[in-house]
Parts: sequence; structure tokens; C-alpha cells
Amino acid sequence: MELLLQQILAGLATGTIYACIALAIVMTYLAIGHLNFAQGEMAMFSTFVAWQLIQWGVPYWITFLATISLSFLGGVLIERVVLRPIHNAPVLSHVAVFIGLLAILNSLAGFIWNFSVKPFPTPFGTAALGEGGFVSAHQVGMIAVTLVVLAFLYAFFRFTRIGLAMRAAAADPVSARLVGIRVDWMMALGWGMASSIGAIAGMMIAPIVFLEPNMMLGVLLYGFAGAVLGGLASPLGAVCGGLIVGVIENLAGTFIPVIGGELKFTIALVVIVAVLLMKPQGLFGRPVLHRV
Repeated sequence: MELLLQQILAGLATGTIYACIALAIVMTYLAIGHLNFAQGEMAMFSTFVAWQLIQWGVPYWITFLATISLSFLGGVLIERVVLRPIHNAPVLSHVAVFIGLLAILNSLAGFIWNFSVKPFPTPFGTAALGEGGFVSAHQVGMIAVTLVVLAFLYAFFRFTRIGLAMRAAAADPVSARLVGIRVDWMMALGWGMASSIGAIAGMMIAPIVFLEPNMMLGVLLYGFAGAVLGGLASPLGAVCGGLIVGVIENLAGTFIPVIGGELKFTIALVVIVAVLLMKPQGLFGRPVLHRV
């Protein structure tokens, strides 16, 4: 029973990171209607920027806020410079650009900081909490940071004019333009926020998986699984999907011997395929109806 509780709590902790990546994927999808395959590499590059600032002696929390800001500006710049010119291009053009962006960021990070594994600090410590030591201080900190981010996003989209404008632009761009909303800039803001959320996920997961250019590959896969499970058109579903995937991953890896450690990556693929076959819109998504 204690092992079960430990794995559930640990799964929720890692699930919060998957939830952040899934949320970033969904925000990008709502902004441009395509999946950003470079989301993980953007988060990785932002984490390297944070690591460099820390190496220069900048305090952790100042680095944390600076990285979020720089990531936001980088996301807006990518949307304006790279994606804006191909806005009306075929889907395959977007896929090619995302794959190219993935390769560029991965190679650039390796060129600047090399491909050696680097430790990334945590402000929360690594000591176990509680009598049973079910979770570490860093895992609790991950959950707390993610909850703060989610609360901020809820308040932003629910109570601010820009947040409401972004929701309107994502739901119906044509009608949004008719009421004076600058849909193009709402898309850019969506990209910036998705990039910032990815940076937070990268900085939170780096102390666990260590920092190197390929660190986000598995995390991105689980993030895609969470987004598909919850629904690509539902931010709340993305969060719930990421948490569910985190718990499933931990429980399966612990209680199903044949899965073990390396085969846990297949769980994300199984989740994606199963959801697409049985309920393509996800657990929290709604079927899209087209009038003919």
C-alpha cells in the first residue's frame, strides 16, 4: 500500500511537468491549428539559458523569471519571423518547419554548450519529506510551481481583456477580427506564453533528468500523450491528461514487470493510439461538427 501511494504521488509530481508541456502544445495548437514538434527543444534551449545565467552567478529565482521573459520574447519572435510568412501554407510545410526548428535548436544547444550531461540546481532541495519519504522536496516544489502557473493562466484567460481576446481569436478568428481583435498578435502572444510554460517545465524537470540537448525527448512524448488524452482543444484537458499519463507511467513501470524502465516510453504511444482510435477528440474535447 505504501509503495502504491509513493508511486501515485511521484506520478503526480512528474505528471505536472507533462501537464505543462501538454498545455504548451495545446496553446500552440489553438493559436495556429498545428502541433509544434519543436516544443521540447524550445524548452530545452530555455533551460540551457537558465543554466548559463546561474553559472554567471545570477540568483536562481531571478534566473527563473528572466528565463521565462526571454522565452516569451523568443516564442513571439519565432511566430513573427518563422511562422507568420507560412501562415496559409499547406500542413506539410508547417511540419517541415517544426522539424527544422527542432534540429536547429538541438544542434545549436550542442554547439554552444556541448552534449555533455550537466547537473541543474533545484531551489527546493532533494531531501525526502514525511515519515515514509514518499516524495522529495523538489517533487513537492514542482507541484507547487505548476499549480501557481495554472492559477495564473486561469486568472489571465478568465479575467483579463487580453486573455479573453486570445480565447476569442482561438475560437473564431473571423468574428474576432470583426470586433477589432488583432488576431495575428494574439497568435504571437499564444506562442510566447507556450514558450514560457515550456521553459518552466524544462527548469523543473532538469534537476531530475539532468541537462543535455536531448533531455526533453521523452518528456515531449509524454506531453503529446497528455494533450491527446485530454483533448487538443482543451487546456484543462491537457493538464488532466498530463497528470493521468504521469500516474499511469509510474504505476505501469512499477507493477508490470515486463514494462520495466526503458519500455515505459511505449506507454505514451499506446495512450496516443488508443485515444485516437476510441475518442479522437480526447476525454475533455468535444466533437467538431461541420455544416454542409
